Amino acid sequence: MEDVSISLLLGILCFLIICSAFFSSSETGMMSLNRYRLRNLVKQNHRAAQKVDQLLKHPDRLIGVILIGNNFVNIFASSIATVIAIRLWGDAGIAIATATLTIIILIFAEVTPKTLAALHPEKIAFPASYILGPLLKLLYPLVYIVNQITNGLLKIFGISSTRSNDQNLSTEELRTIVNEAGSMLPKGKQSMLLGVLELNEVTVEDIMIPRNEILGIDLDLDFDQILETITSSEHTLLPVYNTDINKAIGILHLRNLTKLIQQNTLTKTTLVQVIREPYFIPESTPLQVQLFNFQKENHRLGLVVDEYGDVQGIATLSDILEEIVGELSSVQKEQSNEIHPQEDNSYIIEGTAFIRDINKALNWTLPTNGPKTLNGLITETLEAIPDANVCLKVNNYHIETLQIADNQIKSSRLFLINHSAEDGHTDQH
Repeated sequence: MEDVSISLLLGILCFLIICSAFFSSSETGMMSLNRYRLRNLVKQNHRAAQKVDQLLKHPDRLIGVILIGNNFVNIFASSIATVIAIRLWGDAGIAIATATLTIIILIFAEVTPKTLAALHPEKIAFPASYILGPLLKLLYPLVYIVNQITNGLLKIFGISSTRSNDQNLSTEELRTIVNEAGSMLPKGKQSMLLGVLELNEVTVEDIMIPRNEILGIDLDLDFDQILETITSSEHTLLPVYNTDINKAIGILHLRNLTKLIQQNTLTKTTLVQVIREPYFIPESTPLQVQLFNFQKENHRLGLVVDEYGDVQGIATLSDILEEIVGELSSVQKEQSNEIHPQEDNSYIIEGTAFIRDINKALNWTLPTNGPKTLNGLITETLEAIPDANVCLKVNNYHIETLQIADNQIKSSRLFLINHSAEDGHTDQH
């Protein structure tokens, strides 16, 4: 070493620092890669991605070869720096070399390359795989020995190194990914994906048309009234019942009347002959299950019943699809427009509006674990139907009733209170 010039030693030292930076950035780049993007690139036969994927299948070996290489070059660099410092400053050079090399390695071989790799993992990891792969084969015996020793130490603490990391995503994690996709995922597709993820969390009761809003055919009415119901209906599927919806006898598809009308043979008797048997749905059925059931049973409309078998409303295939894709037509949007924004940033909302629809439209968090409509939320909070208009607060939302009729709150004014309030806190005056 004494015969080697200082300039050559400095050149070797610079090369070792570059090698240290390579190993440091490779480690961070490999571990910072988006695993799902990597898998997609592998499927597209991206050569570098395939090499990286092979390395990541055995992370203990990958980390082993990186750390062996990094420690070797750092220790070698420390030795070279010490020799140079002793030649230049004598015994005092040891302290100088230690302090100087520590700062240099920290800045140029650790922080800077690792930061760069964390910001651009693919640009670092993909080229590095062409070096780390052959290096792993070359140093495999040493890597194997080191891994066996470390795995033995891990077993002492009850940790299994062979247990694979769980790369599966939960629904909440997938929802977070979709929400944070930003401009990479169009808003419409983002909304649809979120709608699909929520299907299993929403029940038929949450999206059904309430019993009092059901439009159907009452066979106890005069035939002229039945014809009026059929001709004025904007729906193609209508429940058929005697006097009360709980006495439903079937579901009528209006297209089945075409032949009877053409033959001028449409009567109550022939109408009953073309209806289909009623299809009943428990109100607690998740939408994901019901979507499958509609497909399996070849139905598009079902009567929603409670635990006692009483009809609470109707749910259709279109209602479930709207949870995914939104309103299916501009006409439906106009009909369901129950939220009216005001100039003072408040909203006048009809009492029949579903709380879930309000939350989705305004990005609010009104409680959904109780009543399904705004009218129900207000009456449950007040524990009575008010005789006159009142004001109340539910969580961070101020509610002022505007119209009360027929034992229902027809409309209310709502706005978000700026200051935070405790969850579940309500008051009224």
